[in-house]
Amino acid sequence: MSDYGCLPGKAWPLGATPDEEGVNFSLFSEHAKGVELCLFDDIGQQQIQSIQLSKGENHCWHVYVQGLKAGVKYGYRVDGPYLPEQGLRFNRNKLLIDPYAKELDRDFCWDKNLFPYDSKSPQKDLSISDSDSSAMMPKGIVCELSSVDEIAAIEAAKPKIPWSDTVIYECHVRGFSQLNLDVPANIRGSFAGLAHPESINYLKSLGVTAVELLPVHSFIDEEFLVQQGLSNYWGYNTLNFFCVHRDYLSSGKREEFKLMVKALHEAGLEVIMDVVYNHTAESNQFGPLLSFRGIDNRSYYRLESGNERYYVNDTGCGNTVRVEHPRVMQLVLDSLRYWAIEMGVDGFRFDLASILGRNESGFSQSAAFFQAVSQDPQLSDTKFIAEPWDIGPGGYQLGAFPSQWSEWNDKYRDICRRFWLNEPGVLPEFAKRIHGSSDLFEYAARGPRASLNFICSHDGFSLRDLVSYRERNNLANKENNRDGHHANFSDNYGVEGPSDDAQIECVRRRQQRNFIATLMFSQGTPMLLGGDELGRSQGGNNNAYCQDNEINWFAWPELDDKAKTLKAFTARCIALRSELQLLRSEKYLHKPKDMSVEGQCSHWVNCFGNAMAHDDWHQGHNQIGWMLESSLDGKRNILLLAFNAHSEALDFRLPEADGVEQWQCLLDTQNENGDAKQDYLSVGQASPMAARSVQLLKAVFV
Repeated sequence: MSDYGCLPGKAWPLGATPDEEGVNFSLFSEHAKGVELCLFDDIGQQQIQSIQLSKGENHCWHVYVQGLKAGVKYGYRVDGPYLPEQGLRFNRNKLLIDPYAKELDRDFCWDKNLFPYDSKSPQKDLSISDSDSSAMMPKGIVCELSSVDEIAAIEAAKPKIPWSDTVIYECHVRGFSQLNLDVPANIRGSFAGLAHPESINYLKSLGVTAVELLPVHSFIDEEFLVQQGLSNYWGYNTLNFFCVHRDYLSSGKREEFKLMVKALHEAGLEVIMDVVYNHTAESNQFGPLLSFRGIDNRSYYRLESGNERYYVNDTGCGNTVRVEHPRVMQLVLDSLRYWAIEMGVDGFRFDLASILGRNESGFSQSAAFFQAVSQDPQLSDTKFIAEPWDIGPGGYQLGAFPSQWSEWNDKYRDICRRFWLNEPGVLPEFAKRIHGSSDLFEYAARGPRASLNFICSHDGFSLRDLVSYRERNNLANKENNRDGHHANFSDNYGVEGPSDDAQIECVRRRQQRNFIATLMFSQGTPMLLGGDELGRSQGGNNNAYCQDNEINWFAWPELDDKAKTLKAFTARCIALRSELQLLRSEKYLHKPKDMSVEGQCSHWVNCFGNAMAHDDWHQGHNQIGWMLESSLDGKRNILLLAFNAHSEALDFRLPEADGVEQWQCLLDTQNENGDAKQDYLSVGQASPMAARSVQLLKAVFV
């Protein structure tokens, strides 16, 4: 094959950009001494040409290759000093993945040649390896650009569901459909499997409005997991911020992801991606040389001041991405735009999001990244969700993110769990959390939607396990049960794990209903862990990150009537939330004297139907009523949520209110399907509440 002709090219845009005459390549590296583009044959094994790039403005190296077409496979070799003590780890013997590559040609496999140093040397990472890594390294594939019309169609198809109407369903691409026999075998566990009509019909019947996918950026299994016969199931080990994870592509083509998004959008469902911009798969100083480290280690990563051989590890994963660097921030923003504009994604949940707001003086709500996102018109309608913590100094930042963001509220999670354990002294905080955590967000003029409420997530017990295990059971992770959360605020109600005891099973099922009702009837944005509506168990594993098997996969063939009943109950709660505007207010509802706030208010009552007094907040049992009231356009609505976390039944006297004649019970968690034993009760009448139960009632006016 004859060599391709070359022109100098241009610095922008970064990455590989094809047009009718060829492809422009541009790569940022401030500290490199030389950059070589390597082109490969159709199978990605034989190098067919190498081309030296010219260094241009802003430390971008570039070249335009004439006659080259989309589909070509490529990688880079970057030359420069190998001085780990100074934070420089260049090694031109190693082929590197373009950070802007949109597709990779193969799966990643571990090999000793991927490391920049000689692992047998006593100097470890201070030594240098001269072996070539190109044979086993995935190559980038030059991809066609989406047309203006295609992008416009993608944008027009987005459901754009208001935050107040949003109900999020967190799930894993593989786990959701892997065992679903109603989905064709060749697409189970893939994007196509999630897009299948059976999958979409299920999601629609549940009533959720958005699917939040665990990481689908290209990621790799950590070497220590592979050595133990395990894999990184969750995917929080990113290799590239633009590529779709190949293992979820039944077709092998990235377009499958776009087709999934299109199918979900046509069904009125939004797609939210869990993204990991805080660290990469290159790990610490002993990690491989795959991309960023070999391109410009000092620019892409935060290094320890005065000892740049070592990485700042605010993530607990070996390294921390230097988001505050202009070109690195540009990389993250370009990635977000790509997924939102070209791939059609509606929102992002940012893993360890405090990292994004860090600068040299610590976390700041006005950090450059937050400002860049807030002013970006192409991301203005995008949902942004923060996991508002990391393990670095001052890393816990719940309530401190900008107004555009919603935040995972772990305080909500923990206090709801403790309330339903009937722990003493938690009632005041429980009230704050189901009220939307105004103490955390309202000071900054943020509404309830800022609180992303959840009882369970991928990280921790499933809901079924939360009511079946007191202790974690993580032996399958091969870490001697040392991993995973210690403080789960869980109970087994008499027997650890599965039980045939009818009384224990009755309590467990009711507690599941209590948690689901609490979640759906709280102010804020609810997120349901996928499978919790079916009673999915992980066998007590509260850190199932490395279990790509039946521990995590939905057991569709084994669903019984109890699972189907719980699913119907969950759908009923979601439908009530959608129907009753008071359950999803856009602003905080305070005491009646503040009724001027859009004609809405809320107040708290005790089990005698009277306003809560000081002593009521500190009584020994967790029993409380919460009234939500609106008076808009001459129409009044009042809801009453009654909670009884005590292990004994309770007569809850229904409060009096002007013009109210009766209370209609819309839902009672005492019963499997949520039906009330008595539909209508008079004002002042005692409503019998079972032990550990919730009732939702609506006022009937004269």
